Amino acid sequence: MGLNIVLVEPEIPQNTGNIARTCAALGATLHLVHPLGFSLSEKHLRRAGLDYWPLLDLVEWRDSTSFFQETEGKARYYFSTKATRPYTAIAYPSECYLIFGKETTGLDADLLSGVADQAIRIPMKRSIRSLNLSNTVAIAAYEWERQHTFCGLQTEGALQLVGTKEHV
Repeated sequence: MGLNIVLVEPEIPQNTGNIARTCAALGATLHLVHPLGFSLSEKHLRRAGLDYWPLLDLVEWRDSTSFFQETEGKARYYFSTKATRPYTAIAYPSECYLIFGKETTGLDADLLSGVADQAIRIPMKRSIRSLNLSNTVAIAAYEWERQHTFCGLQTEGALQLVGTKEHV
């Protein structure tokens, strides 16, 4: 149940490590669809996730076919620069899968053509090819959280104003 972040054939360990940290912070499940462009034991991956790996709910899939077959009928949204609908136009259900492609090529065009009504994008200037994958995932994941009122997340801090002893 809840938020599922799916990386289809990710290539850069630092991005996946950053995404793992975001998932751990949110309590989201991270799905990694093989083949991966790196080993899960790579130090860059572990360093980006720091000490959050034990808190991560991680699911690995041997290939995209097995992932898509197993999640058939579930709410799935496909992030792509080729999509026309913005990610904010979706009312995300309480359980859904946000799916992202590999850093160099994104999601396969054949896949996207079959799910055009579930393909969404993050708006940006035309001259920009794409955002960094870990930034894209963070934007999307926090939109899901916002729509679900950050349920289960700490939303208050104890900021001390400079020169005062009051906490805001």
